[in-house]
Amino acid sequence: MKKLKVLVVDDSAFSRRTITRMLEGLDCVEVIGYATNGEEGIHKVATLKPDLVTLDLEMPKMDGFTLLRILTVRYSTPVIVVSALNSADKVFKALELGALDFVAKPSSGASNDLLLIREDLQQKVLQIVSLEPQRFKQPHLQPPERGHDAPRGAAVMPAGQSPFDLVAIGASTGGPPALQFFFSAFERSYPFAMVVAQHMPSGFTHAFAERLNRVSKFDIKEAEDGDLVLPGKVLIAPGGMNLVLELQDGRVAARVVPPTSADRYVPSVDVMLESCAAVYRKRMIAVILTGMGNDGTKGVRSVKDAGGFVIAESDETAVVYGMPREAVATGLVDRIAPMQLVHREILAKGAFS
Repeated sequence: MKKLKVLVVDDSAFSRRTITRMLEGLDCVEVIGYATNGEEGIHKVATLKPDLVTLDLEMPKMDGFTLLRILTVRYSTPVIVVSALNSADKVFKALELGALDFVAKPSSGASNDLLLIREDLQQKVLQIVSLEPQRFKQPHLQPPERGHDAPRGAAVMPAGQSPFDLVAIGASTGGPPALQFFFSAFERSYPFAMVVAQHMPSGFTHAFAERLNRVSKFDIKEAEDGDLVLPGKVLIAPGGMNLVLELQDGRVAARVVPPTSADRYVPSVDVMLESCAAVYRKRMIAVILTGMGNDGTKGVRSVKDAGGFVIAESDETAVVYGMPREAVATGLVDRIAPMQLVHREILAKGAFS
């Protein structure tokens, strides 16, 4: 089996050594070199032609952002950002620039703490190893056209008479920029609620929710235990936890619960969708966006068993066509659409003007 060739770019000698040891703990990986800054990184990418780059963002001479821009334009090399927890906004900026995924460095700065990222880093590298050649991409999504929320010919549906009350969205690799595009595409808030499970570690989703809220007409926040699920509101599952919905005194409330040993991906899309289907039955839409793996497949089955509607992002725009492909393979997906049209499919189902 051909090994995945990795270049480690980090200005810290300790980080370079530690990340290298973690990666070489995988039989399918070969670390072919390292770079201490962006300038050296460009030279090493050009000469060594790695299959993957791990990238620190804050470095002297040329930082990770500049290198990332160059890699996105000139090369097709996937990048995993390895950055400190206190750099959440910078991480999301890097994802928008084309980074495939990120691993959160411990913010304490203690040497031994860096070893805590071993499992997360190795898992994400193994996912990339499992991809077929060219099965990742960074779509260049154009800003949505204004004045065209609903497809032509859609009937006008008065508020309160929509056939659904909830949109539940699942995403993983490539999800943060896709979700930012999705929420910015709506010209106004609509009378339905939304919940999101985006695979993400703890400590990042609060900043992520705030980032989404700045570009959206919906009111978006990180979910807290007991939050009510209301029209015009969006709840983001907290990193490292699962989001489930349940009826409480005739109202739908969010519960934030720890994952179980059976949850391979967290926040779990399957767990969230199954709880949503139990509450909303046919009055919900499930949306499966870009991501590696098959999280969401069980949830899609639950949604369809309950009479709900399912949309999957198409191969045309998905950064990684893993989760959407697995959802489509169930034969239960009602619509397949590129990212630019997902929000229109939702509004068409509700027949909003």
